[in-house]
Amino acid sequence: MSYGIKAAERISGKTVFITGASSGIGMATALELAAAANGRIRLILAARREERLLDLKSKLEQTHPGIDVLAFKMDVSKYQDIAKSVDSLPKEWSDIDVLVNNAGLVFGREKVGELALPDVETMFFTNVLGLFALTNHLVPRFRQKGSGDIVMLGSIAGRDAYPEGSIYCATKASLRSFSHSLRKETINTGIRVIEVDPGAVETEFSIVRFRGDKEQADATYKGTTPLVAEDIAEIITFALTRRANTVIAETLVFPNHQASARDVHRS
Repeated sequence: MSYGIKAAERISGKTVFITGASSGIGMATALELAAAANGRIRLILAARREERLLDLKSKLEQTHPGIDVLAFKMDVSKYQDIAKSVDSLPKEWSDIDVLVNNAGLVFGREKVGELALPDVETMFFTNVLGLFALTNHLVPRFRQKGSGDIVMLGSIAGRDAYPEGSIYCATKASLRSFSHSLRKETINTGIRVIEVDPGAVETEFSIVRFRGDKEQADATYKGTTPLVAEDIAEIITFALTRRANTVIAETLVFPNHQASARDVHRS
């Protein structure tokens, strides 16, 4: 997607911290931002799978010679360690301009009464506490310099709860409330809080949900044309490349076969 000279100038030279960057929307966002900035951008790619991050770093460097990319192994579910982890970044990478809170997951389709508590814990630690901890640690830096963008990857699930998704829906509803409060707390500070709520997006996310059963994951989208990671990456990049006084506060995005969470997540 072409964003034009002004968009490239607005993102040029910024340091962007992307969680969950080893696959899916996180990876696609790194690639899209690099293209929008014509390689004049600094990307911190954070995720658990370091080998994948290094592969993405190599791809970015081959496509955009001169781009600055740091592969940063970090598990957001270890929320108690996040502040220490971020503070361990090399000094030249510590001045972060944009945080993309993309890391998230879901396990299973169990109903309440059948939930495995370790799964509940993992979803809340990753989708909620990790996101809260990382944002909480970076907001004071953004306040101090009077600027900063925070992108929250929400979901239609945070607006429209569906059967067999109680915990995931609860985590995304938490993100949504947190985003709204943060936006109001940071008004007139130069900080932008941008929430993107996708509907059905076909990525590895569904494979994780079905615990590695790709056939079952694929069946979720049978007979439809779901969104792909690049669709969401384009929206994130568009929001980040608007003028500084323009906040794309919320974006709800569906594939054209969907109008609610239930259109895909059928019981």
